[in-house]
This record gives sequence, C-alpha cells and structure tokens, in this order.
Amino acid sequence: MQKSVFEVFVAMNSCSAPGCKSTVPAALEAEKLCILHFTMEIERRCAEMRRETAVGRTARERQVEIINYVGGRGELLARTATSGLHLPDELKARILNTFLTLMNLRENLDRAALRHPIGRGEGR
Repeated sequence: MQKSVFEVFVAMNSCSAPGCKSTVPAALEAEKLCILHFTMEIERRCAEMRRETAVGRTARERQVEIINYVGGRGELLARTATSGLHLPDELKARILNTFLTLMNLRENLDRAALRHPIGRGEGR
C-alpha cells in the first residue's frame, strides 16, 4: 500500500546526529540527517577537500570525485531547501552559506588545476 504525500511528510524520522531531536526532511531521508547537521557535514567535508586540493597536486580521478560531490550535495541541498518546508531565517542563511562553500570549493579546485596542470611540473 502506497503512503500519501501527507503521511510521508508527517512520518519523518529523527536526525541520527548524537543528541539531535530534529526531524529529517523527506529529501534527506537517505542521509538520516536534519538540515542543520547535513549542512554542517557538507561544510566539514568541503574544508577537508579544500585543504587536500590547495597544493594543486590532486589526481584527476580525485578531482572528478570532488566535482561530483559538489554537484550532488548542491542538488540535494537545493531540493531540500525548495521542498516547501517552512524554515527559519537562520537556517535559510546557513543553507545559502553552504551553497557558497560548495561553489568556493569548486572554484578553488579549478584555480589549483590551472596553477599546476596535471602531468606538468612533476618532480621539479
């Protein structure tokens, strides 16, 4: 038996982050995180990837992984933010900041690749 949209919306699970009692929006069910913890996880992962790519010697395969991560997380965040949930202004600001973080990571990856093209300058 298929659940109605209302039943799915109302029957949201709790966030899996320790101590968090917030509900998980339908778009983030696979992540098992509320919007706040989802954005915090993106921010944490982006900071790690930024440090990893800062020197400009990231392998092409890893660059593709990062580009796919940025696109996938951005798409999921956009779907969540535009799903019709009524969000407080503070959470809207956090979502926008997370989009900016994703965009900056992508730009930094592109800049680092331009400074150190793959296969050029190795061992110098």
